Amino acid sequence: MADPPGTPRSRLAGVVGEGGPARVRPRGFKRPESVLVVPFTQGGDFLLLRRTKPAGFWQSVTGSLRPGEGPRAAALREVREETGLLGAAYLWDMRQSRLFPIIPAWRARYAPGVHFNREHWFALCLPDHRLIRLNPAEHLEYRWLPAARAARLATSWTNRDAIRRLAGVA
Repeated sequence: MADPPGTPRSRLAGVVGEGGPARVRPRGFKRPESVLVVPFTQGGDFLLLRRTKPAGFWQSVTGSLRPGEGPRAAALREVREETGLLGAAYLWDMRQSRLFPIIPAWRARYAPGVHFNREHWFALCLPDHRLIRLNPAEHLEYRWLPAARAARLATSWTNRDAIRRLAGVA
């Protein structure tokens, strides 16, 4: 489980559990633990979604874990909510996670003092392109792209790293 380059371990201690249960969070705030699901085809095209906010933010499927929800359940739920796909048969755990700083635009969603999020990586390998049903409250458009183009377009460094890691498998 690698952390962002240049992030001292001492600053991260106690922020998010290392694979154990998430610490108790105040009501109304998001849990600082999420999933990244990278859908791609056997032919090597990767799905990216453009968020409604912030402007120009491209990503794979992402979302926070709900109370009591495990990463795999969250991954399946987010895939269904954001794309309309039912991907249980194609979903696999990459057994990777990253700790990253929460961008200022989204920090108010989390409890005061929470500045980092633990992201669990999953891949969704599909036989070919699928028609995507976007949730218009979250995303404006989608694109199927070759790995190199998808990695360049992805806004977050964790998403770029996951795509690059999968590109050798796709």
